Amino acid sequence: MTQRAELATVMDRLAVDELITAYAVAVDDGDWPAYRMLFTADGRADYRSAGGIEGDAGQIAAWLAENLALFAMRQHLIVNRQVRFGLLEHDTGDTASVRADYLNPMRFAANGTPTAPDLVCGGRYDFGLLRTPEGWRLREVTVDEKWRRLPATGTATP
Repeated sequence: MTQRAELATVMDRLAVDELITAYAVAVDDGDWPAYRMLFTADGRADYRSAGGIEGDAGQIAAWLAENLALFAMRQHLIVNRQVRFGLLEHDTGDTASVRADYLNPMRFAANGTPTAPDLVCGGRYDFGLLRTPEGWRLREVTVDEKWRRLPATGTATP
């Protein structure tokens, strides 16, 4: 690999990392317009394993806005990111896949004020990305929730 190709790969990895971080920040901050802008026009997400829905970015943003309003604080920690670049139309690096684990503590709210206890869940994201003229965008997001600690019992569920 030439130095130019290596630099391009590093730049793509940084851009992909920024997109995944922007995803977490948009969800945690409840910035649904920013969330929708992270996706391609045909981008979809699947939250069914976490008790949610599958749909396009607009449908998912509306579902998240309604369901996450229960929580005054959300903090996605997306770690162990594995990035793989792929091919599209015989060009290298036009697609990428990211597999990453997450830990998501959320604090319930009462009358807009954070209260204990917390709900905490963890699992894995599978992101499918596409390089567009505007930069890297999410084409698909799949959530695989592996566990959840419920506030009422404090016990984990598979």
